[in-house]
Amino acid sequence: MKARTSVVYGLSSLALLVLLPFGRALAQDNNSLAAAGLGAGLFMFFLLFVAAGYVYMALALQTIANKTHTENSWLAWIPIANIILMLNIAKKPIWWIVLFLIPIVNIVFIIIVWMGVAEARGKPSWWGVLFIVPIANLVVPGILAWSD
Repeated sequence: MKARTSVVYGLSSLALLVLLPFGRALAQDNNSLAAAGLGAGLFMFFLLFVAAGYVYMALALQTIANKTHTENSWLAWIPIANIILMLNIAKKPIWWIVLFLIPIVNIVFIIIVWMGVAEARGKPSWWGVLFIVPIANLVVPGILAWSD
């Protein structure tokens, strides 16, 4: 719990340090440099959260692959190859990767694949349905990876 609060405080103070100097400059009229700096700061802050989410999901998928004794668990770090790794963990055919490229169909098949991953980890298959719930899709991979 202390680690989580220190991370939150650290990120908050980082955002404050990046954005604070631009607040006074934005109070003046027609200061495009300050607006550009604020935009760059917000973009970097967003990019940090995206990178943290990617690292979390890759670590979770790699841990799931290691615990299910799936070969090449390092594929969790490569963007398209991590889908192949999930298909191997769930014991689904590799050609399903084509179905992940079709817009509405991919939602159905990501649920089916995560249901297979949950079953491979010995959890109920309905946990795969939780992957479409906004906050649960961040929690479920962690539970599948780091619970017994």
